[in-house]
Parts: sequence; C-alpha cells; structure tokens
Amino acid sequence: MPSAVILGSGTSTGVPMVGREYSTEFLADPKNYRTRSSLLLEGPEGNVLIDAGPDIRHQLLREDVKSIEGVIITHTHADHIMGMDDLRAFSMTARSPVEVYTAPNYQEDIRRIFNYAFGEFPKGVWVPRFSLNDLPSHLSLGGLNITTFWVDHGPLKAAGIRVNNFAYLTDVSEIPPAAKEHLTGLDTLVLDAVRLRPHPNHFHLSKALEQAAEIGAKQTWLTHLSDDFSHDRDEPDLPNRVKFAFDGLRIQV
Repeated sequence: MPSAVILGSGTSTGVPMVGREYSTEFLADPKNYRTRSSLLLEGPEGNVLIDAGPDIRHQLLREDVKSIEGVIITHTHADHIMGMDDLRAFSMTARSPVEVYTAPNYQEDIRRIFNYAFGEFPKGVWVPRFSLNDLPSHLSLGGLNITTFWVDHGPLKAAGIRVNNFAYLTDVSEIPPAAKEHLTGLDTLVLDAVRLRPHPNHFHLSKALEQAAEIGAKQTWLTHLSDDFSHDRDEPDLPNRVKFAFDGLRIQV
C-alpha cells in the first residue's frame, strides 16, 4: 500500500525556534520538535520527494530513504529548497541527475541558487546534478499517479498534490475554485495552519479549520506549524477529524 510520510511538519524557522525560551512542558513532548515542511511519497516502484528544505538530510536519514525517483518543488522559498544540495548523494549513486519538477519561474530560481549543479567540474568532484522539468498536471512517478494543481501562497503560487484520496497543501493562503475541484472525496487532507494570528501568506488556524470543514476530508492533518501550538495542550480542542501533523507521521494513500 502506498504511503505518505510527513518528513517535516514545522514552519520556516523550525520548532523549537533558535533564540526563544520554551516551557519544560512544551519541550517534553517530542511532537513539538518540528523540522521544516516536506513530504515523502512511498510508491510501489520508488519514492517521490515533495520539497527539500534545510532539514532534508536529517529527515531522509531518519526514514532510511536510499533512493528517489524524482522531486516536486512546490515553490522556492528557502524552507522548501535549501537542502537540495544534500540530494547529491542520489545523483552520485545513480550516476544521473535527480529529476526535479516545478514551475518554469521556480526552475530559474534553482538554476540561480544552485548554479554549480549545472556547470562543469573536474573528474572526481561530485556536486548535485538536477534535470529540471515543467511540473505537469498529471505525473507518473514511483508507480504513483500524481495530480498537481496551484494554490495561492500570498502573491506567489505553490503546488498542491493529490495521490488517490490523499491531498497535500503545505503553503496556502487561498484555494482557487479550479484547485478545489481536486479536493473532493478525500480520505486524508494535509493542510497549512501556520499560527493563531492571521498571516498574509498562509492559512492561520481559524481559516484552516474553516477550509477543512468545507473540503470535508475524513481526516485532516494540520502542518507547517509554528510554536503557537503544542500537541498535548491544544490538540484536544481541535474539531473532530482534525489533528496536528508531526514529524514521521505515516499515512496510507
């Protein structure tokens, strides 16, 4: 059975955040340790990675991931791409570039930030190698049929993902009508809920809960969580069929 693994459930700073004081109770709960948002799809023919933020090396080692068939980059904010250099191990092992799928403008960002990955190097010097591809609306990778669509992330667009009756929207401030058409009949929805206060580029908790109720998935997991939330303290107050995601959460898709 294909699975989705929440590699990271945290916001762009990670949780705990550097330089901030936390209560003993907050730090005692391992679910309150959140690395930057990313997802692994485990298909019958291989793994598909969604985003590669600064914590990706730790996340992939934790889940014992030995190979990937490709990477989908939802958008190129730092917390979603700044671990792409760590994907060099996959290109070294396979002796071929890592297949990366994203929007054309985000491909330009990757070429600019990781320009060395596309240059010539002396024999024996290994850098990551990427093959950049436009993200299609339907993609077959790892034996999975993946549907992609675009949602608003403030002034930008971020890719949403659907596989079977599972959907993943990690960075979203509005869901356009065309995207909502892909969110019917879901067993599981993973949805952005960055903090308690409204945010210009993300759903905050109230808006996420409103959208979760409208979409009506059998189970909704909230992700991209800041330190506004503590699992033990706040999760009991969530509506039925809504929970906080956590690093390492495994979901059948």
